[in-house]
Amino acid sequence: MNPSTTLSAQAPPEANSAQPACTDYFSTARLRSELRSRALTGVSVTLIAQACVFVVSTVGTIVLARLLTPHDFGLVAMVLAFSFLLQNFGLNGFVEAIIQRENIDHKQVSTLWWINVGINLVLALLFWALAPAIAWFYGEPLLKPIVAVMAVSILFGGLSTQHQALLRRNMEFVRIAGCDIGATLASLVIAILLASWGWGYWALVARWVAVPMVATAIAWMLCGWRPGPPARRTGVRPMLRFAFHTYGNFVLFYFCRTADKILVGRFHGGQALGSYDRAYQLSMMLPNQLLSPLNSVVMPAFSRLASDPARYRQTYLTLLSMLALVCMPLSAVLALTGRDVILVLLGPQWNSAGQIFAMFGLSIGILMLYCTHSWLHLSLGTPDRWLRWAVIAFIVTACLFVTGLPFGPFGVAAGYSASFYILTLPALWYAGRSIDLKVSAVLGSVWKSCLSAIAGALVSWSVVSRFDTTAEAFGVAGALARIAASFALCTSVYLVAIVVLHRGITPISQFVRLVYDMIPRVSSPNTTASDSYPPIPLSTDENLADAGGV
Repeated sequence: MNPSTTLSAQAPPEANSAQPACTDYFSTARLRSELRSRALTGVSVTLIAQACVFVVSTVGTIVLARLLTPHDFGLVAMVLAFSFLLQNFGLNGFVEAIIQRENIDHKQVSTLWWINVGINLVLALLFWALAPAIAWFYGEPLLKPIVAVMAVSILFGGLSTQHQALLRRNMEFVRIAGCDIGATLASLVIAILLASWGWGYWALVARWVAVPMVATAIAWMLCGWRPGPPARRTGVRPMLRFAFHTYGNFVLFYFCRTADKILVGRFHGGQALGSYDRAYQLSMMLPNQLLSPLNSVVMPAFSRLASDPARYRQTYLTLLSMLALVCMPLSAVLALTGRDVILVLLGPQWNSAGQIFAMFGLSIGILMLYCTHSWLHLSLGTPDRWLRWAVIAFIVTACLFVTGLPFGPFGVAAGYSASFYILTLPALWYAGRSIDLKVSAVLGSVWKSCLSAIAGALVSWSVVSRFDTTAEAFGVAGALARIAASFALCTSVYLVAIVVLHRGITPISQFVRLVYDMIPRVSSPNTTASDSYPPIPLSTDENLADAGGV
């Protein structure tokens, strides 16, 4: 008998005592006794993988930027603004529905796979049919064939959704990392080769088509589950509602994050959009490398903590505090060195992207804090509330984009950064109402890091700016010197301020201990279930805020 046939036609776990190995994907009971160690190890593995992805992506972006023109990037960015929305249909919705649900079986996942693939096929055909309309909207006839080819990526985007969801549900982070690294590396190699052979913007098109194709191939190799035939009365309706609410939120959030590109491309042209898009992509690389592993780990881990609000709340505030500790100084440094970073990475022909990059840098720290509201909604099973919040966020952000549009790409970037400062506290309060998360507790976890970052940025700017004229005379070498000086000075002042405000090194030692705990090691045979996932204790001030905040 063909093993794959047996695998795809197997009964649900509860119906078969002699289960094939792949039925382990449906149960997470074995994870509870080792949830903390798996989560920390998963963060370390995923961070390493994301560092590899970041290095590969950065090098690939630099190489492609020197082989292609801003106009090439602008053309593809116009299409990506729409194709990514459709390509991510299953990856934002079905994945979370499978991870969050306490009990699933083979028939449910198989039925979801067929629904997912069918919808993606319809979306791919719809996108292909809209090619003339998209070309007309931008006033760019070259977009018609690009749209037709990019439609293929939408279909492939749905073929491995359930495989990736099962891997994430079971916290198999090494395999997930292999999928991410393989897809990124293969797609960039293809793009660079085609660009060097003179294919122009088609090299970028090939890159974005290759990503889901390679990811699908790797996911099917690394995940032993195979879909069976769809079935009726499998109880997937609640999962579908969860998925559609989650995707609805993604649609609104996506338009919030792509409306700026659409507006810049429509009113300021492909050249301006190319500079804006490169600045945006580079500024988001580091946050993405931090958020991606955290999202992969936090969603399954927090879903298992949802029945214990006190522990959930304390663990969340600890993570929020650690994020602020790391990301606030990062935001300050990138805002200070934006022009220099662009000069070093992309060259002087991208000078207009430097100021835009610096403006994006202002929002990186607060962006990281804002995005954690999705952890709350998804792990607590409230995607409907998340969707309602997304409507509010979309309206606020769109108004800020329109306000900044007359000032060009820089003004739109300013609106982007301002949106996070306006929305973060209301978003976290609304998402955490079911676990009694108070605004004062959130502020108590992050305000010292924010204030320290501001102090570091002001001191660094006041000193380094005095040598701007001298540094500019040395070109790239001067830019590197400014980056090094700004980083060293800003970080030093930041750490001193942290120690002064906390009256000790408690947050720094907590962070060091967290990093140490993330290092994979052999589990002790004496470990008991009571040690499964104790959160790192908060500082005294944060515990007081959590207990008595209003």
